[in-house]
This record gives sequence, structure tokens and C-alpha cells, in this order.
Amino acid sequence: MLLSSLRSADSADIADAVRIDGTVLSRSDLLGAATAVAERVAGPGRVAVLARPTAATVLAVTGCLIAGVPFVPVPADVGVAERAHILSDSGARAWLGDAPGDLAGLSHIPVRLHARSWHSYAEPAPDAPAYIMYTSGTTGAPKGVQTSRRAVAADIDALATAWQWSADDTLVHGLPLFHVHGLVLGLLGSLRIGNRFVHTGKPTSEAYAAAGGTLYFGVPTVWSRVVADPESARALRGARLLVSGSAGLPVPVFDGLVALTGHAPVERYGSTESLITLSTLGDGERRPGWVGLPLAGVQTRLVDEAGADVPHDGETIGRLQVRGPMMFDGYLNRAAATAEVLGADGWYHTGDVAVLDGDGMHRIVGRESVDLIKSGGYRVGAGEVETALLGHPGVAEVAVVGLPDHDLGQRIVAFVVGDAAPQALIDFVAEQLSAHKRPREVRIVDALPRNAMGKVLKKELLTWS
Repeated sequence: MLLSSLRSADSADIADAVRIDGTVLSRSDLLGAATAVAERVAGPGRVAVLARPTAATVLAVTGCLIAGVPFVPVPADVGVAERAHILSDSGARAWLGDAPGDLAGLSHIPVRLHARSWHSYAEPAPDAPAYIMYTSGTTGAPKGVQTSRRAVAADIDALATAWQWSADDTLVHGLPLFHVHGLVLGLLGSLRIGNRFVHTGKPTSEAYAAAGGTLYFGVPTVWSRVVADPESARALRGARLLVSGSAGLPVPVFDGLVALTGHAPVERYGSTESLITLSTLGDGERRPGWVGLPLAGVQTRLVDEAGADVPHDGETIGRLQVRGPMMFDGYLNRAAATAEVLGADGWYHTGDVAVLDGDGMHRIVGRESVDLIKSGGYRVGAGEVETALLGHPGVAEVAVVGLPDHDLGQRIVAFVVGDAAPQALIDFVAEQLSAHKRPREVRIVDALPRNAMGKVLKKELLTWS
């Protein structure tokens, strides 16, 4: 049962099970109101949910899971063309809950916060789709990732073991509800495990400090803001676990959290297609820049361009492939695209490159397409160069890419937000790393292009002249 804690007759009511957008829902309120939603959407087809951080979104998603109706989370700030693609490709038959000004020809099913139903629904089949979540579209039109109820449950249960996550926790985050991090881990995880869930709205350091949580989720941008606000950071000392994901956490931010909060953050790795597959442990070693060990049931392998295993020496870069019970069921309407990344043997080709040490710890170098730089016959990971640059006091943010070079094949170029002199940064990296890993060029910029989850859009940087 995916919503095992919410639907269990043995679960005690909690007056403040969910806090979001000024609304507080008890566990019984949540179940009754979501079941009322289920009665309105039950039947064939899919529904679109404009995934704003509101109580209506929480009830819409929960109602769909109760009824066994797949939902399609739609970002509130998505462009008109991308929204039209998502609606058309998914075949959504209606908007459920919050709706945009332009319904794009769909009907609208409102969510009534005070409606209640105690109808009993049979648990849908474990292999039934829970939702269809669209990728960011960095390699063409966004693709609909189909994820089963079984996969969601397996991933949450594995994370509960890794993080010692229990019903006694209060989980806090201010992340979007249209991505895996905020929606699946944060909201659905809380509904399955039975802990209190607090959404802060905007993920400010002040809001995190005031929430009084035991378990906090954030992306690197959020944790950077927390570290920049020492008073708020120190308020998190009473927490049990700080978790960072969706992008690499800079080492200086990791160290700042340790110094100010007393917590070494947990780092983890995953994707829309695979959910979370790697994590450091709640009671284990946490190394800055390393995303840990395979979760329960997960296998990983690193291979070279010929498909052969690479050494587990903590240095040799390989293509990361993962396999486990939380894998997606394929891209909607994209059989060929699915076959490119998901083998018949269950191995998912992530498109990321990583290194693996003898203890089984993984460090993600980045995307093979933009973070594996082949320069002068060497294979250089952009992440290693970025980490070195972030150790310089004159660097606030950095992104490293490989740009075409007639001599080297690719030259290492660093885009830096900060006040250091470019040549000083080149010399600094040459002192910290092998000389061939130094940037050949440093460009000082006002800001780096990022998406809603804080990830740097490196493909945009490749077009900057």
C-alpha cells in the first residue's frame, strides 16, 4: 500500500500532519478531503495538477493516489509551448485543483478543502503508474517519465532505512512540488512514513530556522543561503538530519553547515527516471562531494566507452549505470528514447559520469555531455575543477565547461561569480590539481543560468561567447 501510513486504521490522528501555504491539515482531514477528491476523479485517464505549493495540490495528488488515477505535475512557471506539449503528450483530460488562467481546452475539477468522504477504495495494483513527470527538456522536448506505485514505495522505504527516517520526524522543505525532490521524497515520503510535513513556501533561511523540523531537505542554493545567515543556521542545530540533493553541494557550503549547525549534510544522487539510488547514511560516513552508497536493492556499475568496468580507485571516471526496484517504466510515447537508456536487463544508463572508490562510495563528476572534458588527451571532470575553484576566497559560484579548441580538442573554461582575478584563479587550480586540469580561460560573470531546482544550465554556457 503506497499511502500505508495515511490509510492505516492503526495510525493515530495528528492535528498538524501537513502545514502548507497557511493551511494546516490533520491526518483525518487529509484522508477525508483527499478521498472526496478521489470520488471526483476516479475513472480512466490522467489529470494535470498545476503543482503550486498549496493545500489544493497536496489533496489533488493524494486523491489521485487513492483513486489510482495517474497525475501529471505541471510547473506553475512553465512556458506556454512547453505546457501545451505536456498536456498534449500526456493526454491529460482535466486540470485538478489549482488551474492556470488558460485551461488550454481542458475541463477544471476544483479541490474543495472542506469536503470529506470516507469511501473505501481498493489499493491499485503495485505496477500501476503513480504519475507521469516531465523532464526538463534539455535534450529536446520534455519526455514523460512513467513511474509505478511500486517504484515510489521501494525508493521511500530504502531512504527510510538509509536516513533512519520515521513517523517521529518533522520534515521541512520549501522546494517545488513538480520535481522528485519536493514532491516524491518530501510529500509522498511523508504520506507513506507518517511524519509531519511542513512546506515553508519560499525556502528562505529564516523560514527553515522557524520551522522546528528534525529532517530538512534542500538544494545547494538553499544551503548556501543558510550558511550565509549564521543566526538561522545555528537554529538548525536541533535538527536530526540535513539532506542536500538535485545538484552537487559545494565543499565550502558543506563545511559551513558543519561549523554552524553541527551537522554534516547527507548528500544523495538520483534522477527523475531512477528516483534516488545513492546516498550517504544517517549513521555513516559523510564526505564532502561524495553521494554515498547504493540504497537497498540498488546495483551500480561504472564503464568506459567500450563498456568495460573501470577501476574502483576513486580517480578513474566512468559512465554510471544503475539498476534497482525504483526504476521508471519508460518514457510515455517514446519507445526508442526508452530503449536508448533502459536496457532489457534493467540497467539504466544515467548519462552521468562518476568515480567509485574501494569502499563503494560514489562521487558524481557530472553529465557526460557537458562535465566530462577531453582536453589534450586527458579526461577531466568539471566537478573536480569547480571544487578547487570554490576553495578560493574570491569565488562565490562557478561552473566549468569544455569549449571547442583546435589544438586541445576542448579547453577548460570556468565561468565565475566573484571578484578574483582570472589569472590568479588559473594559477590557484594549477597549484591544487594537476597542471592539465587548470582552466585555460576564466570568465567573470554576474550570475550563472539556473533552473527551478538550482541546477546550473551548462548547455546555455556553451553558447555564451
